[in-house]
Amino acid sequence: MKAPPARRALAAAAWLLLLAAGETRNGFQELKTPWLNRGTSTPVPRPAHLRGLLPHGEIPLALRVEHAMAALRRHAHAIDKYQFLQHVQDSDETLYQAILLEHTAEVMPIVYTPTVGEACQRWGELHHAGPRGVYVTLDDLGGVRAALENAARDAVDVVVVTDGERILGLGDLGAHGMGIPVGKLALYSCCAGIDPARCLPVALDVGTDNEELRESPSYVGARRPRDRSANYDALVRELVDAAKELYGANVLIQFEDFGNANAFRLLEEYRSECCCFNDDIQGTAAVVLAGLLSSLRITGGTLADQTFLFFGAGEAGVGIANLVSEAVARETGEALDDARKRVFLVDSQGLVTSARGDLAVHKAPYARDVGGAATLLDAVELAKPTALIGVAAVPGAFDAAVLEAMQRLNDQPVIFALSNPTSKAECTAAECYAAAPRAVFASGSPFDAVTMPDGSVRVPGQGNNAYCFPGIGLGAVLAGATRVTDEDMYAAATALAASVADDRLAQGCVYPPLADIRDVSARVAAAVAANAYDAGTATKLPRPADLVAAARAAMWRPGG
Repeated sequence: MKAPPARRALAAAAWLLLLAAGETRNGFQELKTPWLNRGTSTPVPRPAHLRGLLPHGEIPLALRVEHAMAALRRHAHAIDKYQFLQHVQDSDETLYQAILLEHTAEVMPIVYTPTVGEACQRWGELHHAGPRGVYVTLDDLGGVRAALENAARDAVDVVVVTDGERILGLGDLGAHGMGIPVGKLALYSCCAGIDPARCLPVALDVGTDNEELRESPSYVGARRPRDRSANYDALVRELVDAAKELYGANVLIQFEDFGNANAFRLLEEYRSECCCFNDDIQGTAAVVLAGLLSSLRITGGTLADQTFLFFGAGEAGVGIANLVSEAVARETGEALDDARKRVFLVDSQGLVTSARGDLAVHKAPYARDVGGAATLLDAVELAKPTALIGVAAVPGAFDAAVLEAMQRLNDQPVIFALSNPTSKAECTAAECYAAAPRAVFASGSPFDAVTMPDGSVRVPGQGNNAYCFPGIGLGAVLAGATRVTDEDMYAAATALAASVADDRLAQGCVYPPLADIRDVSARVAAAVAANAYDAGTATKLPRPADLVAAARAAMWRPGG
């Protein structure tokens, strides 16, 4: 149930209601609203409410993109490029999305990882030209719905929410974590065509345990330690309920960059009552599983033939392990517990074994009845993995000794150094190929192609979550899904893996080019929507005959 127009007018922007009602339009406010403003691309002749507010000449959107890219490239530093693009986004969402769509590979590392990490660290220093998202604090308990209403969005398809506790590999950044939902939703629009006017970033500002940040004059959040009381759960509950009331029961809620203590339990609490998923646990898992499935087209064999060693046993590591185990069980027909025997986890205390009595609930299913291994190298020698996957944000953890051991144990070892941003990568592509020249490598942040001693060129794949989460969201929206399930993640992974062309695999790359991201998202969305229809969680009937075509047709495009 939506708030009464009068209340929404008082709480948000009255002119939007006038616009919706067809009343006298406020041209000045329209041009100040990024998802309505078309700037000098507004067709001539222009309506009366814009008279005098724009120069007479009309500049095509494509030419404005060229002008913006020329200006962007004049900036030497990535953070300056980021802020330039944010200014564009805050003034003209159509131009911003046209830039992203036409130059995806060039600007995605600026809009999201790795540059978004620095942007979050410096969030209070950066100039923000207008409101971007909703900050909800513990002081808003009892008034979260009103805070959402102030965003003046009559319709929302996707909400991305973070509490800022585990931003990439950078730790607790509190309210400065808002850069993550902003960046994620930019990719929802760019990669899968979710209308940016129907996307809402939310930061739960519940304090931060980062004392240095908390005491910084530039910190924008509540200057108090992170709240871990019942009030925290009450705030999350109120947010979920308010989003469903305002935007409908099928609104997609993506949990992003929560700490381990909350990420798993919140997912379990809400996944059965609303359309939600955790991208760090489930989306990352889908992307990595897709990379592993693609790698088999290079190395041969099946998923069930592999042994997986995860360096990192938090949200990403366990999320990937869970989906990989489920995929193996699906392939072989064996019990899930048996499939998990192919998986080893290493955390900050070494190999996760049954002899340890300090295991968190999410790690316990992977406790192995083997001798301990205090170091990663010891774990490699003990487990003899065919695939080594890094998600612990420990830079340089895959040193020459570890990489050489993987090459000695395998003809073509699979090595995924997935931690973000680049400063947290377990190794670089060049380091991997130098020590393990026959490795199939992928990373979380982008690395340049590497020329090998024999003159061949290896193209490292980037295990970017943008390959899956936008398509998963589009699929859920397309079907009107009431839930997002683990089966959806498997469907997304297989669709992504099938999108990798043979010529990419020949270069050692297990992911498709970012330039093809909308086509990939359409295929991922179709697979997810098909699963929703088959599972009975879809509400948009009848089912389209061609789901890929339906996904493409549903995509918002800048400029119409």
